[in-house]
Amino acid sequence: MYSIGDTIAALLLHEFSWLRVFGIMFIGATLYAFEIPNYFHWIEKKTAKFSKRKLALIKTFLAISYFNPLWIARHLFFIELLNKDFSNITWKLLTIAVFSFLVNIPISLFANYIIQNKIHLSYRFLASAIFSGLMAIYYALSITFF
Repeated sequence: MYSIGDTIAALLLHEFSWLRVFGIMFIGATLYAFEIPNYFHWIEKKTAKFSKRKLALIKTFLAISYFNPLWIARHLFFIELLNKDFSNITWKLLTIAVFSFLVNIPISLFANYIIQNKIHLSYRFLASAIFSGLMAIYYALSITFF
């Protein structure tokens, strides 16, 4: 899912390359596929003791805090690396990631609330992957926006 979103962004930006497609696919199938479901399981364990009212807020906040500016900057780093745009791998990626994160908060709040509180844990990674595929388009375009 993530590589589909990134491929759409690459096509929109005229940056399509097979290296990027397969690179993002590999990163999504290994690193992201490992860390994201494990983080969602960790959220479940850490929030088990909270009341229903607090639970929704805390789970949403924890999900958003995971996809923070450092996570976005790391993803932008992977994009630049796979595009072989080594001169763009600077601290500016972190600045772009901060702006990208801040602008995206309202959408992420809503989507992560739904993912963490309305979708069963066994389907959460799939729901997150679909949302992340859409966000991959936004993250890749954020290099242009910010």
